Amino acid sequence: MVGQRAAMDISAGGMLTPGAFTAEVVPGASESVVGVALTPAQAPGLALRYGDKVRVVVTPAQGDDLPAGTPLSNDATIVGVHTSEETGQTVVDLLVPKADAAVLATRIATGNIALILDSRER
Repeated sequence: MVGQRAAMDISAGGMLTPGAFTAEVVPGASESVVGVALTPAQAPGLALRYGDKVRVVVTPAQGDDLPAGTPLSNDATIVGVHTSEETGQTVVDLLVPKADAAVLATRIATGNIALILDSRER
């Protein structure tokens, strides 16, 4: 394990397995990590895991009409999940291309987003 990094969230007392460590640095040189605090209405009911592929979709503000066409979205990979002790919200760390990070952070700041879990099949 010397020289390795955690490849996933490891809770205190959690079992250490070979898959729990990697030599990769996250985020890489062309990547960024963007955090998002989600209410239960904004996230799937399934437990989110490290490595899950997700989409962050822009949703209309309360009282706004649904936009025509396909909603704006960003693809991301989950690199961390925890529950905020202060708010009880699920906080998800999303790995995205560096070029997309600022746009995604701006969309998240509005609160008008939903997280979609895509297939876990490889």
